[in-house]
Amino acid sequence: MKQLTLLSLLILTFSSVGNTQEKKTKDQKAIKDMCGCYEVKFKYAETFSPDIAYEKAYDYRASALEWAELVVDKENKIGIQHLLIVNDTMVIKHWRQDWEFQNQYVFNYKSKNTWGIKKFSKEDVSGQWTQKAYQVDDSPRYSGSATWVHVDGKSYWANKTDAPLPRREYSKRDDYNIMNRGNNVQLTGYGWLHEQDNDKIIRVDGEKDELLVQEKGYNIYRKIADEKCKLAKDWWKKNNKIWKKVRQEWDHVLAKNKEIKLKEKVDDKKLYQYLFALENNANKKDIEAIINQFLN
Repeated sequence: MKQLTLLSLLILTFSSVGNTQEKKTKDQKAIKDMCGCYEVKFKYAETFSPDIAYEKAYDYRASALEWAELVVDKENKIGIQHLLIVNDTMVIKHWRQDWEFQNQYVFNYKSKNTWGIKKFSKEDVSGQWTQKAYQVDDSPRYSGSATWVHVDGKSYWANKTDAPLPRREYSKRDDYNIMNRGNNVQLTGYGWLHEQDNDKIIRVDGEKDELLVQEKGYNIYRKIADEKCKLAKDWWKKNNKIWKKVRQEWDHVLAKNKEIKLKEKVDDKKLYQYLFALENNANKKDIEAIINQFLN
């Protein structure tokens, strides 16, 4: 009888491990399926405001050609670098997303170019993936942890987290200072969809957050032939080494798990302007010195 009980426990254990690994493999595939060449459409519209007198901003529409390059492919970490192709002649390094399995540390945007660190217990993040989004200079933007769901032929991941103002409004709006992002990433038959349910928040130290207006957003990534993004692929081959060094330096900063506060400018130049000007042979000390100038 004891032997049968032990055998049953062993079968259940191995079955559970197998199911967990199968689920993780599906997660990894879903994340890596976001790589490739895409025609992207960006659509945003403000919806509801608690202030009936609030005048909604005009809807935002834009489109782009974007290459998403797999830059990290490890068992528990996947990194994707996005590159914009402008007018078929120029490549611009865009945002980056890292996905980390059962990661316990996330950076939370507070306000005033400051990110705090939040630690989760192992139980809280069991089976989850953290999405960490980075700015064009590889500094932090936002992050959040959630479970990938695979059901009815669909794969999606959803999370709510605070972030700085989006680039489309950063230089145009001063009536709010926090974007509470509702991120829903879903794989589709045409590529993938980044659906957003956002709250535009006014945050003042010592006071309760105030909702200015809500917003609905769709970033629609329609996959096309990889050769359409050859310009970006070639650009990355030439420039990936310097950006690997930049990522490594930021990894070193973030590994301290301490609050990060960044200066807006140093000598009237933004961080990305310094980093974009680096030559491929720039060394670790050059990059460290630049980033340290911006750390308060």
